[in-house]
This record gives sequence, C-alpha cells and structure tokens, in this order.
Amino acid sequence: MSDHCIEPREDRPLIRVLVADSTRVKSQILSDVLARDKHFQVLETELSVAAILAVAASEKPDVVLISVLLENDPKLGFQVARQLRAAHPATRLVMLLDRSERSSAVDAFRAGASGILCRSESLKFLPRCISCVHAGQVWANSRELKYLLDALSESMSARGTANASDASILSKREQDVVTGVVDGLSNREIAHRLKLTEHTVKNYLFRIFDKLGVSSRVEVVLYAFGVVSTVPRVSVTKPSTGQTSPAKRANKVRQGPVRARRQADDATPNEQDSQKVLPI
Repeated sequence: MSDHCIEPREDRPLIRVLVADSTRVKSQILSDVLARDKHFQVLETELSVAAILAVAASEKPDVVLISVLLENDPKLGFQVARQLRAAHPATRLVMLLDRSERSSAVDAFRAGASGILCRSESLKFLPRCISCVHAGQVWANSRELKYLLDALSESMSARGTANASDASILSKREQDVVTGVVDGLSNREIAHRLKLTEHTVKNYLFRIFDKLGVSSRVEVVLYAFGVVSTVPRVSVTKPSTGQTSPAKRANKVRQGPVRARRQADDATPNEQDSQKVLPI
C-alpha cells in the first residue's frame, strides 16, 4: 500500500472518532484498532441512523467512519454522509466500501467523504487514513482516483465548463491560489505565500468555485489534475520502496496525496493495484 500521508507526529492533537460500521462486531473491530493508538478517542460505535446523527450532533466528532451499508440498506450510508456533511461541515468523513468500484467510490466522494477505505485492505492503514483525513488530506487509491478523474471529466464535458484547452478560464492569480490548494495549504498559508490577506484568498476561492462550477477544494484539485498545467507537486511515500521520484510523480495517475483542504473558508462554504493513497 502506497502511503500518501505525512509522517505521524508525537505532538499531533487527539482525534475524536465516531465509528459506524454495518454490524456491532465490525464496529468493535475498527474501534479496537483505533484504540491502540493514543492519538485517537473513539466516541461511540453506533449502528442506527438515528443514533449516528444524534451522537454527531451532541459530540461533534472530528471524523466519522461510516459504512455504506447501514440498517441492511446497501446505499443508506451515502444518504447519512450527506446529512452529516450538511449539518456538520467541520466533521470529516471516511466511508467504508465493500468493494473498490467506480460507482461506490464516486458516490462516496459526492456524498462528502474525504476518504474511502475498502474492506479488502489491511486495517493497519486505518489509523493513518483517519489521521490524513483529519489533517485535511484525501485518502483514496490510484484506481479510485482514476474513477473520480473520469467522473469529473465527464461532468465538466457535459456541462460545458473548463477543459484542458481552456486553462484561461482562471486568471493567473486564481491559478496561483489553485496551486496553493493542491499543495495542501490553508487559506492563511496561501495568503502568506502570495502576500495577500486571508480574506482576499477566500474571495479568490469563491470566484474559482463559481468559474469552475464546483463546490469544494477537492474538486478544485481534480480540476488542477486535468486542466491546470502549472500545478501540482505531489508527494508519495511507499512503506516498502520509499518515495517516488519527481519525474514519476509528474506522470501517470498519482499514487500519492494531493493534500486538499476542504472548503473555501477552512470552515465554510459548501463543500474526493497499489493500495490506499490519494486525493480527490
């Protein structure tokens, strides 16, 4: 499994996680994996939609780990994810998929997930997945990223928005802001890099969202992959082989993270062969 996330730090904050798998036993297994790491606090392991929504409202977890299958409905998790995203935009979502297939992967990110974890993958990657998503990154493997790139391309083509021959839809300064988003910078960090105010960066992001017809920083990153030639700088770490070279990173579908922070206002507006590793 290629690992796209930053190395763990001893001083990183406690991450509060709500676990909601399809069965009590499965939820407990996930909770036990996270409980071994002192940087996680498992708030609850819930099964019913009502309980999930109630705990999310009362405890305001940092991350919700939720199965697509809830209450014996194979797609109910998507609906619950959308409700959580709308009610608690600061809470990050990781969706558990039974199979890594296009429809599920695309639906998960459309529902507001920042990461997807397939049951065929080793649970040893679960803590890192949660940490990455909490840090504002996106967790997905190269195949799932390809699904999302294809879906975005089809969507943009269908509605006549930007395409590879029309990068001029964004001004030079807007492209600079997009570069910052792809690099995983916060609004404050982008402002510092470009010598702008944070408020100005937010305004640029709103305009970028409007021009591209998107609603999240994740979709901006996808746009950058397919359209903006001046971005991205992507880093990849593979546990077994080490980092890929810059030349490899510039080619092919990435197998490392594009660290995209969600939402234009780090807390506002509307807001996707090797294993788990990528950004949307």
